[in-house]
Amino acid sequence: MSIAANYEAQLKEAIAFLQGYSSYLVVAHENPDGDAISSCAAMSWLLEQYGKSVTIVNQSELPGRLSYLYHYDDIIQYQSDLELQFDAAIALDCADASRLGDVFALIQERNVPLLNLDHHASNHGFGTLNIIRPNAAATVEMVYDMIKLTPHTPNLECAKALYTGLLTDTGGFRYSNTSPSVMAMASDLLALGVSAYELADHLLEKMTMGKLKLLQTALSRITFHEDQTIGWVTIMKDDLANCGAVSEDIEGIVNYILNVEEVEVGILFKESDSGVIKASIRSKGKVNVSEVAQSFGGGGHVRAAGCRLTTNMEESVNSLVEAIRKALT
Repeated sequence: MSIAANYEAQLKEAIAFLQGYSSYLVVAHENPDGDAISSCAAMSWLLEQYGKSVTIVNQSELPGRLSYLYHYDDIIQYQSDLELQFDAAIALDCADASRLGDVFALIQERNVPLLNLDHHASNHGFGTLNIIRPNAAATVEMVYDMIKLTPHTPNLECAKALYTGLLTDTGGFRYSNTSPSVMAMASDLLALGVSAYELADHLLEKMTMGKLKLLQTALSRITFHEDQTIGWVTIMKDDLANCGAVSEDIEGIVNYILNVEEVEVGILFKESDSGVIKASIRSKGKVNVSEVAQSFGGGGHVRAAGCRLTTNMEESVNSLVEAIRKALT
C-alpha cells in the first residue's frame, strides 16, 4: 500500500514536528467521537516512542463506551484554571479551530507551534503545519500512515485505538469512505492482535436501556418533506434526562432516516442546554452536505457534515431543510 509522494513528504514533516519539541498538548474536537479520541490515543503512543511528554485535553466530557482506549483515563477535561506545560500542540480530527473550544485560545495564548492533522475537506488550515487529506476515511488512517514511516510497530493498545477510529468513521466498513487502503489497514491491525468481533460488538451492536428509550423517542418524531427526499428528527434538551441517556447515545440515530429508500438527506437536530441547535446532516450523495453546512458556519464531508444554528428549533429546522431542498433541485 503506497503513499503518494507529496503526502508522504507532508507526513515526514509531521514526524519531524513530533521529534522537534519536548512536551506536547494533544487535542481533538469537542464532543469527541471514536475517531477523535482514537487519534489522540494513537498519537500519544507515537509521541511516547520518541520519549516525549504528552498531555491530552478535550473541551467536553468523553464517551464512556471508549473507556478501554489507551490513555482514556488520563485525558483532561478543559477547565480555565488548568496549569499545563507544553512546547507544541497537535490538533486531530478537527475541521475548524472553534471546535477545539477554549483549548484553542490556550494554544494561541502560549504562541506555540501547532500541527493540524485532519481529514475534513472543509478544514482551511489553522495550524502552523497543516496536513489535510479529505480522501482519508478517518484521521486515524493518517496517524497510521505516519507510524508506517517510522521504525515503530504499533503495540496492541495502539492498534486497538487505530482500529476503533477506522471502525466508527466508516460505520463498520459500510460507508462510501471504505476504500482498499482502509481494508488493508484493518487487515494489518487484525494481524497485530485486534479482535474485530469484540470491538464491533461493543461499538456497533450493544446499547444501554437509556439509548433504547432515546431511540424510541426519536423515531416517534421523524418527519419527512412532502416528497420524502428529506427526513429529520429533533432531540430536545430534556430528552436525555427523561430517557436516562447520555450525549453519545445520539450517535447513529440519523442513519435510521437515511436508510429509508426514498430519502436522500437525513438530519438530526439536537437542542443544547444553551439553546443552540446542533444539526448533524447525512447524504446519500446527491447533495454535498458539507457545502450546505458551511453556509451555516459549519462543515464536514460531502456525505456527512454538521453546523450550529442559533434560532429556535422550529426556525432552525425550516431554514436548514429549505437550504437542502434547494440543493436537491
